[in-house]
Amino acid sequence: MTRPGPQSASAASRAGSFPSSLAGAVDLAALKERAAQKASPTQQNSARPAPGDGPSLITDVTEQTFESDVIERSNRVLVVVDLWAAWAEPCKELSPILEQLASEANGKWVLARIDVDANPRIAQAFGVQSVPTVVAIAGGQPVHAFAGMQSEPQIRQWLGELLKAVEGKLPGEAQQDADAVAEPPRDPRIEAAEDALQNGDFAAAEAAYAQILNDEPRNTEAKAGANHARFLSRVQNLTPEAAEIADTNPNDIDAQLDAADFEVVNREPEAAFGRLIGLIRSTAGEDRSRVRERLISLLDLFDPADPLVLTARRDLAAALY
Repeated sequence: MTRPGPQSASAASRAGSFPSSLAGAVDLAALKERAAQKASPTQQNSARPAPGDGPSLITDVTEQTFESDVIERSNRVLVVVDLWAAWAEPCKELSPILEQLASEANGKWVLARIDVDANPRIAQAFGVQSVPTVVAIAGGQPVHAFAGMQSEPQIRQWLGELLKAVEGKLPGEAQQDADAVAEPPRDPRIEAAEDALQNGDFAAAEAAYAQILNDEPRNTEAKAGANHARFLSRVQNLTPEAAEIADTNPNDIDAQLDAADFEVVNREPEAAFGRLIGLIRSTAGEDRSRVRERLISLLDLFDPADPLVLTARRDLAAALY
């Protein structure tokens, strides 16, 4: 690759097209297809951030991660692709400038670094004839580019014009705005109860939820929170001996209830449900009512569509009737 004379970044931006070395040469769809075919399921999953993790402002991209880190990401934010090579001196000057500006932008745009020697198909797709080459991607498509070294002020101006041009036009932005509008504000009373729960003050959490239910008896979020708080309060002092005590005292209702709680804590909900359903079949009156209420409270801790929950509810109905 040879380095042509530098092109004005602002000129490239105003023109709205690629330098002649890139015009008509970009085939991102083909590159996307090759990446999908080449990447294993594990690689495809690893290219995406884990749930809860924020994406990096500066990412080293390969052929396997190009689709997720450049194409898909450009639907939500402007992606600036830095095509570089270790042997090219201008890259050693330009790349640090781009990295500094990406950090300063704090997510207004993101930088994708691509080593052309390690990823020749990407360079070929962009029709790169010299490095450094910098390409801006928005909505899955290249929008502007420049080749060769540019000064920091030139790059700042180029980026500023690009951000204005794509503002509000990325497909992912519209969805994010719709989600933000659709999401209702959190109830401060619920948040206060959750804070108490997180801090381990289960009594305060239960009291907070109870106050909400006093005002709004049908508040399902408060009902679930109160049940969770009661459960955590009950199990905080349980020990592994709870199941052994219950097994040696089959007629001790309190021991059976403690054992079921411990089994849920120990990730054995099926055993807990089975224990209590068996107890319902062998008891009557007030004891039976206590066991039934405890079983329902444990079932309510889980997803109602969970197969274990559905089975337990059917078995409960059969045991009662």
